[in-house]
Amino acid sequence: MERNDVKLTTLTTKGGCGCKIGPADLSQVLRTLPAAPFDENLLVGLDTSDDAGVYKLTDDLAIVQTLDFFTPIVDDPYDFGQIAATNAISDVYAMGGKPITALNIVAFPISKLDKEILTEILRGAADKLKEAGVTLVGGHSIDDQEPKFGLSVTGIVHPDHVKSNAGAQPGDCLILTKPIGVGIYTTSLKHGVLSEEEIRQVTSVMTTLNKTAAEVMASYEVHATTDVTGFGLLGHATEMAKASDVGIQIFSEKVPVLPRTRELAEAGRIPGGTKNNFAYVKEDISFPETMDEMDRYILCDAVTSGGLLISASSEKAVDLLNDLQKNGVDAHMIGEITAENRKKIQVI
Repeated sequence: MERNDVKLTTLTTKGGCGCKIGPADLSQVLRTLPAAPFDENLLVGLDTSDDAGVYKLTDDLAIVQTLDFFTPIVDDPYDFGQIAATNAISDVYAMGGKPITALNIVAFPISKLDKEILTEILRGAADKLKEAGVTLVGGHSIDDQEPKFGLSVTGIVHPDHVKSNAGAQPGDCLILTKPIGVGIYTTSLKHGVLSEEEIRQVTSVMTTLNKTAAEVMASYEVHATTDVTGFGLLGHATEMAKASDVGIQIFSEKVPVLPRTRELAEAGRIPGGTKNNFAYVKEDISFPETMDEMDRYILCDAVTSGGLLISASSEKAVDLLNDLQKNGVDAHMIGEITAENRKKIQVI
């Protein structure tokens, strides 16, 4: 619901978008930092550009730690809270973990906006945490000129059952559990060119937990996972290819895309994050000569709260796909892992 006719998506400062720092800029910053001291209990750290950190506490228990926050991408504060929570929790699912606790991260212009807006944001997040079985244990807030919200989430996982983006094996099949095009849709929402049904559709995608997908895949031979978020499908697939030292083929016609995404892209609703993603990965990707720039951008679209990208054994991938679909997950087989073209992506 909108409070006092405030449109949350218009409240970012000039030049700000609330999106992630682009992969090229982030890589340049991180490469200048000294390596962290070696710790044998750090099972997953910064070196593979994974979704979350994993630290072993005992032989039977490790913790998964992640955080995420951003400016509003929808106008309904309750929906914004739900999206932020769903997005933050997703990293734990991508690592094969079970989320257990969360901390809120709040920046809000408390003297300028109705306090009920913040109440609704927090209520949306709380309801999504309850759905995920996650306990809110606290948080931190600051008075800021533009609203931002997110969460730090902690999960648990057995050290032998950690999933990362570094385990994909040649012959695996790739499964994606949500459609892409979210970044183009949310940019279009800011410009007022989405219908109410389209707003409901993209909001539903962003507020759908990856809980069911994670629970279903736990029973199958899954070698690697990541969730598709700010760096886009091809950005996160490239990270998987590099971390696993494999090649990846993406079947472009099999990739699920929100309706009217190309039309919106052609109308100029491509977010800056999507263009940054394309510029960063294009040297690692071969596209068909017949694929135009718009379709290339769509495959790089910056997603919020996207699906899981799962690299699963080919012997069980069809069964996994069918099981995901049977349990209501909008899953599609979109590619495969190869021994050739290592650390690169081939779009077919």
